[in-house]
Parts: sequence; C-alpha cells; structure tokens
Amino acid sequence: MFRFANPEYFYFLLVLPLLWGVYFYGAWKNRRNLARMGRVEILEPLMPNVSHYKRGVKFFVQQLAVIFLIVMIARPQLGSKIETVKRQGVEIMIALDVSNSMLAEDITPSRLERSKLMLAKLLDELDNDKVGLIVFAGDAYTQLPITTDFVSAKMFLSNISTEMVPTQGTAIGRAIDLAMKSFTPDESADKAIIVITDGENHEDDAVAAARAAAERGVKVDVIGIGLPQGAPIPMGRSGEFRKDRSGNVVITKLNEQMGQEIARAGNGLYVTADNTNAALRALISEVRKMKKSDVESKVYSAYDEQFMWLAAMALALLLLDVFVLDTKSKLMKKVNFFDK
Repeated sequence: MFRFANPEYFYFLLVLPLLWGVYFYGAWKNRRNLARMGRVEILEPLMPNVSHYKRGVKFFVQQLAVIFLIVMIARPQLGSKIETVKRQGVEIMIALDVSNSMLAEDITPSRLERSKLMLAKLLDELDNDKVGLIVFAGDAYTQLPITTDFVSAKMFLSNISTEMVPTQGTAIGRAIDLAMKSFTPDESADKAIIVITDGENHEDDAVAAARAAAERGVKVDVIGIGLPQGAPIPMGRSGEFRKDRSGNVVITKLNEQMGQEIARAGNGLYVTADNTNAALRALISEVRKMKKSDVESKVYSAYDEQFMWLAAMALALLLLDVFVLDTKSKLMKKVNFFDK
C-alpha cells in the first residue's frame, strides 16, 4: 500500500501558482521597459548574448525541483508487511439518498451536501469500526464495500452527486436489502444501517425491509434530512427550479412520517437533521451504545521510505539550473539546445 506520512505538506504546492504569476509579471515588465527604450525588433540584435528562452527554462527547472522537494518532505511510503489485527468495533452500512430532491436548499448548503458533511464528521468519530456506503434513488448501488479504510470512505463520500443513480425515486427498501447483503458473516459484532433521506417519492416497501433487518439483529436508523415546509429543487446554476408538467415549481418536503415508520420497524432511531448538529450528536450516541466485538482487518504494519529518488531528482534539477546560464554560451553554442 502506498501512502504519504505527512500529506499536510502538499499545501505548499499552493504557492507555485503565485510564483508563476510573479515570473510572468516580471517578464512582462522587462518587455515593457525594453519597449520604452525603442523598438524591440531593433534593440534585440544589439544584445546578441541575451537568450530568449534560458530564463524560462531555468524557472521551469527550479519549479520542478521545488515540486520534487515538497513531495519528498510529504514522505512517500510503501507498505512492506501485512498483518491481520483484531480490534473492537461494530459494522455500519450507510445508505444515502441521492435523488434530485436532495438538492433542495432548505438545509444549508443543500440536503445532499449537509448529509455528506454530517457523514464525514461521523467517520471522524469512528475508531476501529467497519463502514460501507450505498447510494440510492430509484435504485440502489454499493459505492464502497464495508471496510476499515476511512480515508477511502471520505474520498468516495466527497465525490457523491445526484448524477450517480440515473433512475429517479426513493427506493429505501432496496437500499436496506443491499446493505443487509453487504455485512460480513461475523455474528458477534453489532450491525446497523443508517438511512439518510428526505423520503420524497417513496416507492417500495421500506418498512418491510427494515422489519426483516431487525429480525436478523440489524437495527435501522433513519435521518430525515430537510424541513417539513420544504423548498424548490434547483436546476444547476441557472437559478431556475424544477417544474411539473403544468409549469408549477415543485416543492419537495421532508416525509417525517415515512422515516419514523421505517425506524420503528427497524428497532432504530429516527431524528430530523436541520441546520444544527443535533442529528449528528444523536447518531454518534447511538453508535457508541452498540456492542463492540473483535473485528479482523488486514493492515500494513511496516512502511519503507521512498523519498530517496525524489531527493536525487531534485538535486539533479538544481545542478542543471546551475549550468544553464541566462546568457548564450559561445563555447557550447553548437551543442547547447537552450542557446536560442
């Protein structure tokens, strides 16, 4: 497994565009100052030793060396030894509604984005647990199989959009059934399904699916996302809203009754998510009440540092920068490809 031990150093890369801006501004200013002295096409032959390209080549070499140095201090590492470890944890499958109604902005910044933020914070609270991710609308799909890799979970979570499921609707029952098939065979660990939805266009027997899950010892918690008064559904960045066939703006409202029925059948918790963190706190409290058991997972226990070749590349580039002069070289004129 490949990883960076100190990925926070990648923030230094944000300085590079600023340096490029300073470089181009300096080049433009030098060109303007030259133009003030006379016509450039007449003045340039009077400066035969000035290279038109070496300054740019030197700057590019320097920037490339800086990039290698930043990647180097981020400490790239390659896993060299795998061990199976046992930890105390639970198994959680998250089913997230990605139907178009989740774009409504009665919850800031939107129902879907609020759900993703809440789940990201939930992942931060999990320790040795296993988590999986399902997205659903008119159908349900596994986005991330159950895993202890929370870094991957957050990555998949950040990329979720309403375009992932082409069929519109709210097939909560299918999502619950798919979640039940996603758990490991381990019967000692507590298992839970967390459904996050606004309940719009509910179309299958989600209550029966939740009851079947509860009978097998898996509780179903439901987070109702949205407000009862509802909100229109934005259409991209055009500022327009979805309309029905009669031309009226569609208002999507939270279906609390449906969510409560599913949670009741699944022996789980129902809570409404608004613009506060109350739902998140309630969810974390429920997870902490679950009985933890030994959860096996394979992890890399030893990593080899891989920065050496990056340091060598950076050193080679810096040496090249020393030998590339700003002016044309008479001695190397015939073989120096930068003398133009």
